[in-house]
Amino acid sequence: MAAKTICVANQKGGVGKTTTVINLSTSLALCGKKTLIVDIDPQGNAGSGLGHGQGAEDHPTIYDALVEGKPMGSVVQKTPIANLFLACSNIDLTGAEIELVSMPEREFRLRKCLDQVRGDFDFIIIDCPPSLGLLTINSLVASDSVLIPLQCEYYALEGLSQLLNTIKRVKASLNPELALEGILLTMYDKRNNLSREVAEDIMKHFSTKVFKVVVPRTVRLAECPSHGKPIYFYDKQSVATQCYLDLARQVLERSGMAVAETGAVAAIEQN
Repeated sequence: MAAKTICVANQKGGVGKTTTVINLSTSLALCGKKTLIVDIDPQGNAGSGLGHGQGAEDHPTIYDALVEGKPMGSVVQKTPIANLFLACSNIDLTGAEIELVSMPEREFRLRKCLDQVRGDFDFIIIDCPPSLGLLTINSLVASDSVLIPLQCEYYALEGLSQLLNTIKRVKASLNPELALEGILLTMYDKRNNLSREVAEDIMKHFSTKVFKVVVPRTVRLAECPSHGKPIYFYDKQSVATQCYLDLARQVLERSGMAVAETGAVAAIEQN
């Protein structure tokens, strides 16, 4: 069976997009699902958040597959976490938006890359850049669904309608099967009235499309990237660890997949 492909997108930066990609993917891997992270953001933060240097030195990156036509299999790297694999990005991807413009079927480049490896994974999770340019369009075209992290702050709401309109246009003209996986509320502070109001507003308008999990604002989660570790391996007792495990379970349930986490977690903890 081909991998379910989910792109994590929001044109607004600082909403917990890469944090969600790293920790959701790790949690899916812990649940026994072979998972590939594809970093399509030139900042390369998904790689560094897993302890990889940007582009992992001389290893081929997603740029090499997307623009240069290298086999996608040569880009995929193992991570120290069982079941979790990574296709790194690097700064070369900054120019890809311009280079893609003149290429034939430019919106389908990433889909064709991922088609080469879909049969090798249960999930492919794409970390999109904070924009609605060609790299994000490629990600939407290559995906089965979109997961939108939404910071519990006022300005986060302003960009949501624009992103939903982009998804609607891609669905109409480029990828009819594209669905909304769900909206994930992030950086929630229960002591903050605005956080509560934004959360209530989103739940009222999108109800079934909002994940039950709400990721709180925590210092431990913010510290993870500087240590190159997902939250599970940085602070197993953190409330954020349980949030992302619960998110993975919800994604698995929505995908009609069984959760087989005990063996995977035990195997990793022995290493």
